[in-house]
Amino acid sequence: MRDAEILVGYDGSTDASVALNWALEEARHSGRPVRLAYVFEWLTVASWVGPGVAPGVWPDDTARRQVDDLVRTAAADAATANPGLTVTGEVYDGPPALVLQERSAEAGLLVLGSRGHGGFGGLLAGSTAVSVAAHAHCPVLVVRDGTTGGPDGPVAVGVDGSDASLVALGFAAERAAQRRVPLRVLHAWTPGPGGAAGVPDERASVEAQLEPWRRTFPELDITVDLVGGSPASMLIEASRDARLVVVGSRGRGGLAGMLLGSVSQQLIQHSHCPVAVVRER
Repeated sequence: MRDAEILVGYDGSTDASVALNWALEEARHSGRPVRLAYVFEWLTVASWVGPGVAPGVWPDDTARRQVDDLVRTAAADAATANPGLTVTGEVYDGPPALVLQERSAEAGLLVLGSRGHGGFGGLLAGSTAVSVAAHAHCPVLVVRDGTTGGPDGPVAVGVDGSDASLVALGFAAERAAQRRVPLRVLHAWTPGPGGAAGVPDERASVEAQLEPWRRTFPELDITVDLVGGSPASMLIEASRDARLVVVGSRGRGGLAGMLLGSVSQQLIQHSHCPVAVVRER
């Protein structure tokens, strides 16, 4: 689904605006349409949470019009600032995580800020962002705490030879080539009885996985780092000077258990740059 739209969780917050900027950057490289999605959650029959206004009584037509205007204006401003891109906005009703997961089935990429207000309140603390990243049908990019990453920093990707990490490697290579920044490939490993003697074999395995992408993007600057220790710590440290850090949704060996909270959840909570969690459909 290379032409599928880029979906952005948008609620007017600062982090949502940063997420929108990331989505627009992606669209400028790919030509995909961008859709802003505001998830309008009525918490109780007595009140709702909205973008910077006092709680209203359900159903509150004025509040709904405010949300519609917010999304329509943001989409129009983004389209005006990016001639040639198709940018639309839509308001949905329901629990944010569930709605975004459902909408991701038709998207090529879902972009989220890590914090928000209104329907996206409390996004960082393991709720919406982690849930969506764990269960979405498309890659999910989380811009944590408004961090945008160094514009010239590398795209860092964790690989362990699993199918999921190879999909992540392809996603990372494409983004690095599009942005003309280096690709940094990181492989966590635990030395066996031979100690450092096993390094050549480990490196050869990673290089074999990289070969198709070296042929596809011959101008791409690619480095390979073999790092001992925790995969999450390795990738969090790499995120300090990265433009983007990419992980697969599941792994094996050093990256096993990535989907449900080990590596990907730690990155979403602690990375110094945006995080992409990539999966096959």
